[in-house]
Amino acid sequence: MNTTCDVAIVGGGPAGLGAALELSKLGLRRVVVLERFGEAGGIPRHCGHPPFGMREFKRVLSGPAYARRLVQAAEDAGVEIRTDTTVTAIRPGGVLELATTAGAQTLTARRVLIATGNRERTRAQLLAPGVRPVGVMNTGALQSMVYLEGKRPFSRPVIVGTEIVALSALLTCRRHGIKPVAMVETRDRPQTRRIDMMLARLMGVPVLAGAEILAIEGRPRVEALRLRHKGEERRLDCDGIVFSGRFTPEATVARQSDLALDAGTLGPEIDADGRSSDPQVFVAGNVLHPVETAGHCWAEGRRAAQTIFRDLRKTPKLGAGARIVPGAGLRYVVPQRLGAGSAATLNIRTDGAVRGRVVLSDASGRELAARSVRSYPEQPVRLSVPALDSAALAGDLTLRLDRKD
Repeated sequence: MNTTCDVAIVGGGPAGLGAALELSKLGLRRVVVLERFGEAGGIPRHCGHPPFGMREFKRVLSGPAYARRLVQAAEDAGVEIRTDTTVTAIRPGGVLELATTAGAQTLTARRVLIATGNRERTRAQLLAPGVRPVGVMNTGALQSMVYLEGKRPFSRPVIVGTEIVALSALLTCRRHGIKPVAMVETRDRPQTRRIDMMLARLMGVPVLAGAEILAIEGRPRVEALRLRHKGEERRLDCDGIVFSGRFTPEATVARQSDLALDAGTLGPEIDADGRSSDPQVFVAGNVLHPVETAGHCWAEGRRAAQTIFRDLRKTPKLGAGARIVPGAGLRYVVPQRLGAGSAATLNIRTDGAVRGRVVLSDASGRELAARSVRSYPEQPVRLSVPALDSAALAGDLTLRLDRKD
């Protein structure tokens, strides 16, 4: 079975649904959202706590209520949402190969938007030692279990990680009468702002930064987490472990479609218009930059939709431009290429907390854009870049970090 549409959107989370709604408002009538799960809405579906929706709906919503509002808005605008549909590959010419409950299908689209989001790394990916008893999971599994299945997997877990999503795990625990024993961070400091980490203090949960995980103990269930903290070995009695954060892009379809990937983000490489190495395929949301808030991804999806709408009037053409090369102290930059003619905003992540200045310069060393930065480890750093002339784009662009002691 082969069908056609104007735009196919891979992923039904905030970025994908935001793009679908915007495309519909712009006048496109054949917009299809392809969602691999049985329900669209993305990660917010199982984040039962606020705040969601302030940017989109001008009110504070829980995650599930926010997801339902996104889906309803898209459907009311005439967007077709196909659930239980996995995109296995995107072939040249906008041909998508689909795995559905009705069997293999194809869908041909004039343009494609990948908005598959990201996922937390597993315990195995983090190389956590010890046995594998019942009660070890990531934040997504915890939230899915308590909000979607109505289960309470443990009562005294340890949360490993201190990114924003770890605070989401804390709120989930609080809502369901679960009392975390501690938050453990293997890096030398919490990965979010001090004011955000006040939540742990208010809940009476100690934060152990700079800890080394030695072993998970227990059989058949978790009984303890053994670690080394400040030179001393400690044993935290607990009945569960939540590995939180350390996100990685959900880029399977991009890899299977032979799209160019960025070594820093591990997601697709794009230009300032969000165009991938395939001129008909665009990318938006957390598959590009793990991790941003739902509201940010929704807004990014809308901007991608506006670009795609304008692009539909043209013949697909591989975006030219200069490559951005991030220097020491910088984990990644999105987009990875800049072209002539329009301004852009770079989304940058640093290695750890930094204070200093980020500078974009051309091959001759001329500074094109710069800003001061004082960031916590996982803080997004934005750098506004004006429209560049042909001389600036004659070679690679260099992004550097000048640290202040």
